[in-house]
Amino acid sequence: MSLLAGKTALVTAGASGMGRASAELFAREGAHVVVVDVAEDAAKETVDGILAAGGSASAAVVDVRDLDALKALADQVHRDHGALHVLYNNVGIPGAATLDITPEEWDTALEINARAGFFLTGYLTEALTAAGGASVIFTSSTSGLVGSPFSPLYSFTKGGIIALVRSMALAFAADGIRVNAIAPGTVETPGLPAFFRASPEETEKRKAAFVATIPMGRAAQPEEIAKVALFLASDLSSYVTGTTLPVDGGLTAK
Repeated sequence: MSLLAGKTALVTAGASGMGRASAELFAREGAHVVVVDVAEDAAKETVDGILAAGGSASAAVVDVRDLDALKALADQVHRDHGALHVLYNNVGIPGAATLDITPEEWDTALEINARAGFFLTGYLTEALTAAGGASVIFTSSTSGLVGSPFSPLYSFTKGGIIALVRSMALAFAADGIRVNAIAPGTVETPGLPAFFRASPEETEKRKAAFVATIPMGRAAQPEEIAKVALFLASDLSSYVTGTTLPVDGGLTAK
């Protein structure tokens, strides 16, 4: 039996990378997936691919910095589906590097990496409660577990998610809503070069040097993160809440 049969899932930044892999996997496991992304063409392409494979999906083009748009999205999901069984707050950006950043860069990183998921979860509380056992997932990072020489700002936002997940898990436990996070390490996604902030040639050098520090000796594939998201989304993790699961090839085990 499919793990998410008859359920509704929403994935932010669902049109590429880990989000797209998760949306596609959730659909294969029987869920109707609401693919949320700021890139309209990519969102449509993702949905078309899911439909072509026999799944069920719809697209929502939303800039997660716009709280009014997030509230409208939540209201639409509640009207269309009544209940939301899986909310995957996956959206995130590397943010500005070093300590020499502008207040605007600080605000943008917090708005996308932390504020969006916090408010969207709140807006969707009624739909999540109606599911009678929903799962909320956040994408954190190994940079939230250990320091990042590239971007203290990114580490700050991703570490904040870990604390937020613990608190939300306690707040929602009585409603049967589980809240967890995934902390990926290096993942082969279209956005990966942005983390290294260098020319293509220098990016490859920095990536090779970083991958050499991973005990398993390679970066993850988006599908490997999606499988962990499926575990947290499904009843396989029915007694798991308030935790952050590193998926990093052993990087943080050292």
